Amino acid sequence: MKILVLILIVLSGSLLNGKTFAKSKPQPPMELVADNGVLTLKLDLTRGGAISYLSLSGSGRSVVNIADEGRYIQQSYYAGKSLDRKADGQAKNWSPWSWNPIQVGDAFRNRARILKWKQNRKSLYVKCIPMQWDMNNRPAEAEMEQWTTLEGSILKVKNRLTVHRTDAIYGDSILCDQELPAVYPISALKKLFTYMGSTPFTKAPVQQLDVKNLSSGFWGIYKDVSENWMAFVDENNWGMGVYNPRCVNFLAGLSGVPGKEAADGSTSYIAPVKKETLTKNCVYEYEYYILIGSLDEIREKIYQIREGKISVIKMR
Repeated sequence: MKILVLILIVLSGSLLNGKTFAKSKPQPPMELVADNGVLTLKLDLTRGGAISYLSLSGSGRSVVNIADEGRYIQQSYYAGKSLDRKADGQAKNWSPWSWNPIQVGDAFRNRARILKWKQNRKSLYVKCIPMQWDMNNRPAEAEMEQWTTLEGSILKVKNRLTVHRTDAIYGDSILCDQELPAVYPISALKKLFTYMGSTPFTKAPVQQLDVKNLSSGFWGIYKDVSENWMAFVDENNWGMGVYNPRCVNFLAGLSGVPGKEAADGSTSYIAPVKKETLTKNCVYEYEYYILIGSLDEIREKIYQIREGKISVIKMR
């Protein structure tokens, strides 16, 4: 009886104070995980839902570098003029810089905020508010969405950026190179291959390229990549390929030293690049593929995608 009276008193006090016992809003998980028996994929929901982990199923070894918020496999875009905003909190190492929303977080390690996430049997969906890379804790006036699907040894991704900028400082309608997307394989994948010849998609021999180190001043710039892909592989010619059928220009290279893994500061880098104008109010979207396997397997799968034997991504 005493216990019952006590409960009634507590409830009565709560009601008199205008309080209710509403259920708390469920919190999103830390990550989304998918495994199709060939690959294991993870999206980090504490970092905008970017691709944080990709391995052979059951191996435990990811081929994605995640040493800081500028790494991962993620969306990154550029618009407007490059400005010196150090007085407003801009990172000194990234000044001057243009409007640059990225999916994971900023140079000060502030992270993007997840707005929505969804998972079904074959695909993962995330939506976030990105951060301006060079600025300290400045969410961008934009949203990023990402649809990700595992298909055998292929990761198929569709990205969308929705921009609604109100600033007057960066300007508008300026043509910029876009990373479509920014991909950071581990530096243990250190040999760089592609095809840049005049007879693409004929199985002509691939080319191994010299790998430029970022310490020399910038990444390597590769034009007329006629099969629209590049791959970093290990000594056994196994690794990661990046294919964007819209891009014939790429950036690629190495930061640090070869032979390192996912959490190390050293990393490889690939970005299909295309010049695009992102206005202050626009929607921009594109598709790309990440392929895991031997160099021959990567190229064969790209041929199959191009020939329609592997379906392209459809919006949901």
